Amino acid sequence: MTILRLASDDEVRIGGHGLIGSITFRPMAREKDSGVTEVRFHHSDSLPAVLGQAECSLLVSTYQAGQLVAVGVSEERVNFSFHRFDQAMGVAVGADQVAVGARGQVWFLREHSEIAPQLEPKGRHDRCLLARSSTVTGGIQGHELAWGAPGGADNERPLWIVNTLFSCLATIHPDYNFVPQWRPPFISELAAEDRCHLNGMAMRDGAPAFVTVMARTNETGGWRKLPKNSGAVLDVATGEPVTTGLTMPHSPRWHDGSLFVLNSGLGRLERVDPSNGSREVVALLPGYARGLAFHRGLAFVGLSRIRETAVFGEVPIAEFHDQLKCGVGVIDMSTGATVATLEFATGVEEIFDVQAVPQARCLALGGSVGDGDEVWVVPAPG
Repeated sequence: MTILRLASDDEVRIGGHGLIGSITFRPMAREKDSGVTEVRFHHSDSLPAVLGQAECSLLVSTYQAGQLVAVGVSEERVNFSFHRFDQAMGVAVGADQVAVGARGQVWFLREHSEIAPQLEPKGRHDRCLLARSSTVTGGIQGHELAWGAPGGADNERPLWIVNTLFSCLATIHPDYNFVPQWRPPFISELAAEDRCHLNGMAMRDGAPAFVTVMARTNETGGWRKLPKNSGAVLDVATGEPVTTGLTMPHSPRWHDGSLFVLNSGLGRLERVDPSNGSREVVALLPGYARGLAFHRGLAFVGLSRIRETAVFGEVPIAEFHDQLKCGVGVIDMSTGATVATLEFATGVEEIFDVQAVPQARCLALGGSVGDGDEVWVVPAPG
């Protein structure tokens, strides 16, 4: 096979032993956009070692900037790879492919790590994912994604989607925009009305087990009218609430026999006891917490600077608006201590999802269409 790659005119500037730097990327096209956007970032001294010891790269999505960002380490320095996806949101990491939810569609990136060593600068990357196909869902406001357990006649893994607009969990099918599979019992019908702002999904044994909602309401946009602490985690099997009183919750996860959730409006990672609904604070974080992945005893948490709108204006962390960070916090689950941080100082304001890619030291995403930095894979001449 042959790789064709155009030289990039994007500038990359790293300074201060990799602790402070800036990267430029081309944002999703808008009328006011005229070129590249500079992203200034900072990270803790510990981040390269933490990622190296965990033997993983991170995939970080930001719908505001329209980017999927791969964060890896090469020669003890943090490296970034960007790929543009309009309104990039949920990310699902599979064995040989990654799904990315975006505006009106789901993109599929396939493993092409056989070409990673040849990408410039040669030797930096050990894994490579390239966008290969997409499925049109329409504007369903798809939030989180997750691969299910193999099943069916073809024994393939279904891709589950949190369909926020229709207040349901769904799968995809080539003949349909989506296939509704489950909705909360208080949602009376399938309607494009974002009634409860269903936004997060925890998988257990290859199937959806828990979801987060902003409020248990059956009215069109009803969650917007209720107090911000009306959020809940629901048990998919029963439809009943597991815990309530959450402030704009996101990213429920079942990990190592425990249920976790981000109490986003309070900037907290919390452990939930499903037997009685009690919650224990695992870590406090300096941002609107959204996006959560676990790997080798670490929790990777996405952090956002909240927008000053009616939606976010009443949440408790809004009081500290000027102090909030956008980036990723890394938590040692044995102690609750923050052991590493990555902060985007400019150019990126909101993180939606964070996922760990195991056994990836430095992951490449192959460049975006029209950026002059694309990778083509074609059959070898013969």
